Amino acid sequence: MDLKKQKMAKQFTEALPYCKALGMQVEEAGAAMAVLSMPYNPATIGDPDTGVVHGGAVFALMDTCAGVAIFMHPESTMTTATIDLRVDYMRSATPGQKIYAKAEVYKVTRSVAFLRATAWDDDRENLLATATGAFTFERPKEAE
Repeated sequence: MDLKKQKMAKQFTEALPYCKALGMQVEEAGAAMAVLSMPYNPATIGDPDTGVVHGGAVFALMDTCAGVAIFMHPESTMTTATIDLRVDYMRSATPGQKIYAKAEVYKVTRSVAFLRATAWDDDRENLLATATGAFTFERPKEAE
């Protein structure tokens, strides 16, 4: 594993204001994959009657996790942007529990990376959501 990239991935999430506001943390980062977490936060509640986290916060976690997974790809620079991200929600997150997301790059072309992601809380076997996405992909420029 590239320890320098892992450190930079953590710095990346710590530097983004929305990651900081949502309390996102890099739990694990390896070759073309990442696991991020987000603590339960009353500011992200989408239903005040139940305390359930808004789906947009789950989406943001999965999107950021995908970006970190791309950054961790051995041929990638730190630059990426979401082209498309489709999320299928299967259940609500349990109020009070931390949410996790894992993203893995499964294919790269000259300029696009394709990913799959999952999200869960303490009940990892009963997923909250799955996602598939396409993101811009840049390789380091070759020295001239």
